[in-house]
Formats: sequence, C-alpha cells, structure tokens
Amino acid sequence: MNISTLRLDSNPITTATATHRNGILGCNGTYSCRFNQFRQRKKTPSVIVCSTKPLASVVDHQGVNESGMSRIESLSQVSGVLGCQWGDEGKGKLVDILAKHFDIVARCQGGANAGHTIYNSEGKKFALHLVPSGILNEETLCVIGNGVVVHLPGLFKEIDGLEANGVSCQGRILVSDRAHLLFDFHQEIDGLREAELAKSFIGTTKRGIGPCYSSKVIRNGLRVSDLRHMDTFPQKLDLLLSDAAARFPGFKYGPDMLREEVERYKKFAERLEPFVADTVHFMNDAISQKKKILVEGGQATMLDIDFGTYPFVTSSSPSAGGICTGLGIAPRVVGDLVGVVKAYTTRVGSGPFPTEIMGKGGDLLRFAGQEFGTTTGRPRRCGWLDIVALRFCCQINGFASLNLTKLDVLSDLPEIQLGVTYRHPDGSALNSFPSDLRLLEQIKVEYEVLPGWKSDISSIRKYIDLPKAAREYVERIEELVGVPIHYIGIGPGRDALIYK
Repeated sequence: MNISTLRLDSNPITTATATHRNGILGCNGTYSCRFNQFRQRKKTPSVIVCSTKPLASVVDHQGVNESGMSRIESLSQVSGVLGCQWGDEGKGKLVDILAKHFDIVARCQGGANAGHTIYNSEGKKFALHLVPSGILNEETLCVIGNGVVVHLPGLFKEIDGLEANGVSCQGRILVSDRAHLLFDFHQEIDGLREAELAKSFIGTTKRGIGPCYSSKVIRNGLRVSDLRHMDTFPQKLDLLLSDAAARFPGFKYGPDMLREEVERYKKFAERLEPFVADTVHFMNDAISQKKKILVEGGQATMLDIDFGTYPFVTSSSPSAGGICTGLGIAPRVVGDLVGVVKAYTTRVGSGPFPTEIMGKGGDLLRFAGQEFGTTTGRPRRCGWLDIVALRFCCQINGFASLNLTKLDVLSDLPEIQLGVTYRHPDGSALNSFPSDLRLLEQIKVEYEVLPGWKSDISSIRKYIDLPKAAREYVERIEELVGVPIHYIGIGPGRDALIYK
C-alpha cells in the first residue's frame, strides 16, 4: 500500500475513499445546495506521510481496527440498522459508530417513542428520541423522513439539549415536509385510549404515536408542509381537535385551546423553516450522487404493525419495508441491512413474551443490564434469547449480518438458555412465529442450555480473546438463525465493540 495516500485524521483511509467522504453533492436543487454548504464548512485534511506502519496497526478514535474498517467499508451505499426484537436492542450505538463512514443518517418511521442512548468520545451520554443517532458525528447530515411523526416541542428541546452540550445541529438536520405533526393533544388522547382499554391496555409510551398515525390514516392529520400556510392551518387544526373531542368525552376542547395552539405553531413554523426539506427529492438526489446513506430504524420487527405481536405493537413499520415507504426511495437501492439483537430478550409494556424469566431471575438480568426504558424509565421485562422470534425477524428483513449486543451482561451466569423451538400443547413443533396470541399463550418453549463463562469480557476487543463458552454461544446463535454475527457489544461505550 502506498502510504502517501493516507490522510492525517482520526480515520486513515485511501485517497479514493477520502474523495468520496469529502465529495460535494451537485446543486441540482435547493437541498443539494444546502448539503454543499454543509460540506464546504469542513476542512479537508492535508495529505502527508503520517506513518510507515501498515494499516492494521492503526485504530481510529472509535476503536475501529482493520477488521472493523473492512466490515464497515464493505457495507452497501444504502444500508440500514433495524431492531430484531421488541426494541431497546442498542441500535443507536451501532448507528453512531457507523455514521462516521456515511454521509447521511436517516430515520424513516416512528417518533419520539424511540429512545436511542449513545455516548460521545469523552463518554458523555446522550438520549435521543427524534434526532437520528448520527448527530454526534459532525460530518454527518441527519434526515427525519416522511414516515416519522414529529412532535415539534420535543424536537426543539432535543436540539437545544444537543446544542447546549456542544453538538452543532444548525444545517445538519432536515425534516421532511411530508412528515406528520404530532400535537400535545395526541399524547393526551394516547392516555385516554389506554384508560379505556383498562386491563387490555397496550402499554404504549403515551407519546401520542398511535393517535398521530391514526390521524394520518383517516386523512385528517396535519403535515409539516401545512405550517407554510397559516391562512388554512387554523381550520385544519380545528377539524382535527373537534374530531378528537367527539371521540373522547374526557378531552376538553374549546376556542381558547385552538387559539393558543395556532399561536404556538406560528412560532414553531418560523423556527422549523430552515430545517424543512423535500427529503424525497433530497434522498434520491443523494443516491444518484453516490452518497452513502445509513437508515436508522426505531422500535423493532416484533413491534411491527403487521408482523409483530398485534395489537401489542407500535403503529408503524420498523421492518425493512418501512425504509422505502418512510423515505421515498426504491427497494432496488436498499442494500445491506444489519439486525440488532440483544444477547437475551427484553420487552416494555404488555403483550406476549414466550421466553420471559419471571421472578428473581428476571430481576437479576434487569439490574445487570440496567434494563429501564430510555423514553419512559419503565422497567423492562427480561428473558432468554428467543431464537424462533429472531429467525422470523431475519426471514422478514433479509439481514446481511447481525449485531449481538450486551453479551457482557450474561458474564456472571453459570449457564445460559436459548429458546430454540415452540411446541403446541400436544408436543408438535410450530414452523414459525405465530400470529395467534391465544396460541402464543399456550405454547411451550424448548430450550438449549449452554455453559456460561463466568468472567468479565468488557475489556476484550478481539473475538479470539473471548472465553470459549462465549464464542460457542455466539456461534450457536449464528448456526440456529443462519445469519453471521459481525458485531458484538460488550459494554455501552463506542469502543466496546468486537468486530467478528
């Protein structure tokens, strides 16, 4: 390798790759020009001879060695990170690590019900809900796509918090003009709806996600683009609020509420305008310009409105199909998808959980893994890794690889179980994850028991250095689901990742 092609920055790469990373989108529209201005603010590092050592000895500031760089750089132009369970798998961390190698990070669905916890290079913790997890990487542009429902007070609070902690958001976030607006009253209705359901409640985050998507589907919702027409905005909002008041007697609506909301949203519209974009045009233009795009999923496949444990699901499509509908890009451009799965299983809220560990065992796992919701703070239900559900998720999404997270949490256990088969009460095996909730209540889970490793693995950075029992656990999962595990999380920090 010609060492004169190395750049003196935190991520030594070849000239060809560096040209790509520092390239500028052509000005084929307003938003491409905006991307140009964003890129031009960055200084291109000088090209000098910085080392006579081979690249294998170089590790970037995130702890990515040659093996990790190879994995990351082999990802396709449009790649995605999606959850494989019931959410909270640790998607944000992988997105944050990968974002340094992508031009754009985009959210395609969900809303502030997502809670992605990430850490910067100094170890400072950030909890993100609407802003994509690529925001900590200063050369990454973040897109909130048309499939996302946006609560503007929450978005501005998040942006203000990032700015207060030294993370610049100006010119780095685009919000789709087609995205639907989530109002405070949607959150109030979410609580009223849960109260109506009584013992059959869903266990939502009460962030108003379901009611907002309901408004979208029955076609009386308001979109970001409506903020540009304040002459008709009050009438549209009045129809929306009147409909909610007619449906929920506990929701008190009157002229004062409408007047106050309109005044609030006039101010919001002014502040939001610099962020608003036709993101469908922007994304497709970026693809034609060969820019690298990473899609960040919220929630997970087992919460998918179609494929999850309905009705105990979210209101969007967190599986692969949601990428195209939530960003307006063609299926043929979507490449490698990475599924994120915990080394065990957790779930927040109500609904089936076949491998749940009840009692003290579940409590021990919860405290060892600090399993409390980023969005709500609620304790998560904990259980063994469910291979049947994981295989189902892999089948739906066509994952190229998996990121197994929080393997370190299992380090103190003398033995570890894998839920490998669902059986009917008569002992016959099910072929796949069932849609019938009554059947899910009746099934018996068949487990494989593997030995634990009883040692701290949080400081290990090479796969070969993991205890034999830990490697056997990882490889057994790969064997059972038929998808390779390329990334293994062994702690919360950016560097606590093993590339396999």
